[in-house]
Amino acid sequence: MPAMSAQNPSPPLHTLLREAARAVAALRQGRNLDAALEAVPAALRGGAQALAYAAVRRQGSGLALIKALVPKRPAPPVEGLLLVALAQLRGGGQHAEHTLVSQAVQAARALAGPQAGLVNAVLRRFLREREALEAGLRGDDAVHEHPAWWVQRLRRDWPAQADALLAQAQQSPPFTLRVNRRRSTVSAYLQALAEAGLHGQALGPAWPDGLWVDPPCPVHRLPGFAEGWVSVQDASAQRAAPLLVDGEGRLPPLRPGARVLDACAAPGGKTAHLLELGDFDLLALDADAQRLPKVNETLARLQLQARTQAADGRDVSAWWDGQPFDAILLDAPCSASGINRRHPDVRWLRREADLAELARVQAGLLDALWPLLAPGGRLLYATCSLFASEGREAIAAFLQRQPNAQVLLTPGEHGHLLGLPDNAPGSPGLPPGDGFFYTLLQRPSAPNA
Repeated sequence: MPAMSAQNPSPPLHTLLREAARAVAALRQGRNLDAALEAVPAALRGGAQALAYAAVRRQGSGLALIKALVPKRPAPPVEGLLLVALAQLRGGGQHAEHTLVSQAVQAARALAGPQAGLVNAVLRRFLREREALEAGLRGDDAVHEHPAWWVQRLRRDWPAQADALLAQAQQSPPFTLRVNRRRSTVSAYLQALAEAGLHGQALGPAWPDGLWVDPPCPVHRLPGFAEGWVSVQDASAQRAAPLLVDGEGRLPPLRPGARVLDACAAPGGKTAHLLELGDFDLLALDADAQRLPKVNETLARLQLQARTQAADGRDVSAWWDGQPFDAILLDAPCSASGINRRHPDVRWLRREADLAELARVQAGLLDALWPLLAPGGRLLYATCSLFASEGREAIAAFLQRQPNAQVLLTPGEHGHLLGLPDNAPGSPGLPPGDGFFYTLLQRPSAPNA
């Protein structure tokens, strides 16, 4: 962890370990990791988040080690602390091993008092027996750092790419930006980055508004962020708006003033991108009223306008004004398995049984929104998922129910760095995007079709 100035000293390691342990313990009890980290004081949050994310990425093998080292499952705060500390001891952290153990014991005194001795004993035993303990993990599903059902699903859906996807999920995601073309251009923004001492690189022709910043930095360091020059958005997510507006240059573009629905809009990144590409009459809908303010904040920062409304897209009578839409973006609720490297807690919060319920929601939204399209209108179905049940299988089932629907584009035809048809292909020298599935559908022009 980089040292801070004398006026703003770096927080003690034991304090960061304590806060990270609390967040990981909350995740183990079913809470979203980012929500748990919100409770951490702002001055500690960055360091605690880095420690917590590292622990969660290695949670599978970490739990297997704890089981081998401790006869009885420790109390949640102690288990969380052990997961955090073991991840650092195994991952080439920046602190000497004896320092890390000492600081973990100090954190344990604040978290669990009498069990501080247990933490000390477990970590020291791990260091003594590391080679044998690590060897014992080989061949265990825990080595994949994902639940067994998740691994099995990937191997069924993507037999040739599953191992590469599991490995990719352990990598830190790239820090990609989308330039607001109403305010700037990629070339102009790259120059602004250079002047600010930051390194950027254009994503390439497939992403006319996209660039990659390496190493990542806080958004407050990005030139013009507060003024709406750029937004943080993964390369794969940047494909949604261009696919709907003009099929990424292969279809007639939506006309100015076209009625557009973003059916599951929060937090608003794709909503904003649509409005950056054209002057549309856009309704941003979301079933979660608490998430809509984020959409409004995003639009205000980018100086864009849309109508926002809290409603479930399936309950059409509660929100639709009866006027058909020229285009609909359905970024449907899903497992989020495709953004697993960005949100590593997803793999531990999801259950295999969730996929059946999500499939029902996805089918319900498709069936409810399809009749709202004007004749000749288009609908982009999107999920940030790697699972076939939320992608190609969902669309195949919909086409059975709506045989007149025309598939305009399936981006899978263009390949991917790892061979998956659902994700954005990586340009040479650039990391691949998150895992997304896209299919663009068109309603027949005949009014009654």
